[in-house]
Amino acid sequence: MKMIHTCLRVLDLKRSTEYYSKAFGFTEYARFEFDSFTLVYMRDSHTSFELELTENHGRKEPYDLGDGYGHLAVTSDDLEADHGKVKAAGGEATDIKSLEHQGQVLGKFFFATDPDGYKIEVLAKMGRFADL
Repeated sequence: MKMIHTCLRVLDLKRSTEYYSKAFGFTEYARFEFDSFTLVYMRDSHTSFELELTENHGRKEPYDLGDGYGHLAVTSDDLEADHGKVKAAGGEATDIKSLEHQGQVLGKFFFATDPDGYKIEVLAKMGRFADL
């Protein structure tokens, strides 16, 4: 088995595709329009794993993310530059932080928040995340 995509339900498909394109460099790979919903599949240039954005037509209220959703994660070759890119795309971003375990830096990261409130962890390509 191989992981192929994750799905996020979004309120405004245009706003979300623009955000993921500007903030993370994802490009639209496929779009399927149905009577009651539209699916857009986005990819980055490094993997075939896809982000599926689903817009249910006619929905007016934001989705309740609940307390079960965690986050998506992407790696970054230049954490500081990508932090600025997320902010320039109109997204929220926490400060860059380090996570240490037993005296070793496990990762450097920040969290971005997309227009629908989903969290995206942006990790520097280092340590265990260097080859992902």
